[in-house]
Amino acid sequence: MQLSETYDVVVLGEVLIELSSTEPFRHGGLMRLGFSGDALNAAAAAAAAGARVGLLTRVATDQLGDLLVARIADLGIDTGLARRTAGHNGAYFVHADPAGRREFAYIRRGSAASQLGPDDVDVAEAAVVLASGVTCALSDSAAAAVATAAAQARCFIYDPNFRPRLTDAATAAARLRELAPRADLVTPSLDEAAALLGLTDPATIAEACRKMGARAVAVTCGADGVWLDDGVSAAQLPPVPPPVIVDQTGAGDAFAGTVAARLALGDALPDAVRQGMAAASAVLGIQGGCAR
Repeated sequence: MQLSETYDVVVLGEVLIELSSTEPFRHGGLMRLGFSGDALNAAAAAAAAGARVGLLTRVATDQLGDLLVARIADLGIDTGLARRTAGHNGAYFVHADPAGRREFAYIRRGSAASQLGPDDVDVAEAAVVLASGVTCALSDSAAAAVATAAAQARCFIYDPNFRPRLTDAATAAARLRELAPRADLVTPSLDEAAALLGLTDPATIAEACRKMGARAVAVTCGADGVWLDDGVSAAQLPPVPPPVIVDQTGAGDAFAGTVAARLALGDALPDAVRQGMAAASAVLGIQGGCAR
């Protein structure tokens, strides 16, 4: 897939049909139809932060696919990199509550987006490329697409975004080690780092990621803010408290997408990270993973 024009940010990944509820799963429960997934959430955040964004994905050629592409456009994301293809769109059911106790049930094996591969990738002209461990977990070909994007990118951001229902910790850790040398920034959370690296101290996590080859590391620490290590200096950036917490889904995606946008638009890394923290805080006040 060729880039028809230059983007500030290109995000690789899958857009999911989202069926969400504030109640535990049960027969007859009410569900809300939407579209989400880490790639869409991050791309929407990047667009909201002022960037011209392309979402590199595959979308099934069915009615839900039409609605999905329309939603991408509604969020201010260019649809030129959303390739229509045979198959079905991935979906998930989620029950969320303000405390973050979430139940997920995925239907995504063999989805259209899992067919992403290296031949889909031509991102050398994008200012920043963002991909995640979720995309790597879709399929071997999708993981190869991420590796190709990392090799082509002028600036590559990798969010490990570990999901135990999609892959195991050993595989996710191997992906991180593979991609870190190509990454200008990696954005692990404390929980992810504990699972993938066996580490719980933010400074130690950042040091470990930089030893893998990452040029900078932003360890997201929930209510404690972000530990930022750019290889020259390191500091704990204080959190941006949300006015209300409704649902924690998508906060990390909003962080990564906003940081990508602000870096593409010329912000210094600490300023971009602070903007990302503010965006993540806003997402906590809505239901679902996308703040727009």
